[in-house]
Amino acid sequence: MSAASNTARANILGRLKAAPGRPGPDLPPWTPPTYADKLARFRQMAEANHAEIHEVTASNWPQRLATLLNNRGLRNLMIAPGTPRGDALAQAAAQGVPLPPLVPYDQSVEALKDALVHQVDAGLTGTRGAIAETGTLILWPTAQEPRLLSLLPPLHIAVLEEDALHDTLAAAVRDQGWAAAGMPTNALLISGPSKTSDIEQTLAYGVHGPKELIILLVKKGE
Repeated sequence: MSAASNTARANILGRLKAAPGRPGPDLPPWTPPTYADKLARFRQMAEANHAEIHEVTASNWPQRLATLLNNRGLRNLMIAPGTPRGDALAQAAAQGVPLPPLVPYDQSVEALKDALVHQVDAGLTGTRGAIAETGTLILWPTAQEPRLLSLLPPLHIAVLEEDALHDTLAAAVRDQGWAAAGMPTNALLISGPSKTSDIEQTLAYGVHGPKELIILLVKKGE
């Protein structure tokens, strides 16, 4: 480095050291949101994105779902056998809960493609959790519960445990230990029904995916 460069560097550092210190802004103390705050924020953002939220319990959600589906006149519901939610609905139907016919997602995509696109009215999935900040659901598709179950039927029904609600995506990644557990090959972040807009910013729903999203929020301790 030349002498001129050394001198210029020394001058810059000298001016920085001689500059008077400035106090930071007087910010109010940060208070972590309460669970009620997170829940209210999630509901506000999800409903703003045209999602429909119904509070349920661990024991009554199949019956509540049956009422919702029958009120809409849906012909059927696709479920994932071998998953907690899919098996719970199959058991509820066997016990007389008046659900529409349940269609199992138990074949290859090629075999089920026509049904998924043209015949199935609704698909049910679980969730990994949700983000209060944006009203977003987190899904980790698996071989048992593939992503097409939430992406192709006109109505997507997602079951969300209330205690899996996080402030932000970063908080969900941290709290659920994604780094240690291993990232999924395909995480889905879903904020409301499918939506798209044209060059004039006209928003349309359901063009490239579900027209409706129902969230069954399973309350804690119930």
